[in-house]
Amino acid sequence: MTRRSVLGGMTGVGTLGALCALGAPPATATEPGSRVAWPEVALLDGSRLVPAQWTAGSAVVVFWSTTCPFCRRHNQHVEKLHRAARAAAAAGQAAPRVLSVARDRDADVVRRYVQAQGYSFPVTMAYAELAKATSQRNMIPLTVTVDRAGRLRQAIPGEMFEEDVMELMALAAA
Repeated sequence: MTRRSVLGGMTGVGTLGALCALGAPPATATEPGSRVAWPEVALLDGSRLVPAQWTAGSAVVVFWSTTCPFCRRHNQHVEKLHRAARAAAAAGQAAPRVLSVARDRDADVVRRYVQAQGYSFPVTMAYAELAKATSQRNMIPLTVTVDRAGRLRQAIPGEMFEEDVMELMALAAA
């Protein structure tokens, strides 16, 4: 049992980061087990991520904002996951693709924030498209996992502990 699940049971909201809820969550766009229809999205570095690039493995998609303190702590763990995934992929091991989705509206603000925080994970601002494809829960941070078959596994609301984020590496093997 993970610390996140223990604390979720105690708080009744799932995770400590659920305090960053942005209103009542609407119905999800997809249900666990359903296939994700990946959209084509532009990344902040100017490159594009096309649907065919998602078919090679599992994915972890994190929705966040530059103004959310829970997101900042959560993204520090996501950065560690991204680096571990890159190292595993370089060694020929299965690793999830990590993508972050900034909810902000000003790309320059997001670029400066990402640089100041030292994040190396890919960032997109295609919030609406990715929320529609994965989960329309209206809160941040929100971590969505997709298995190698392209099926939605879970949408985890709120800030997660580092060890819980790092356990998402096992998603690539599942």
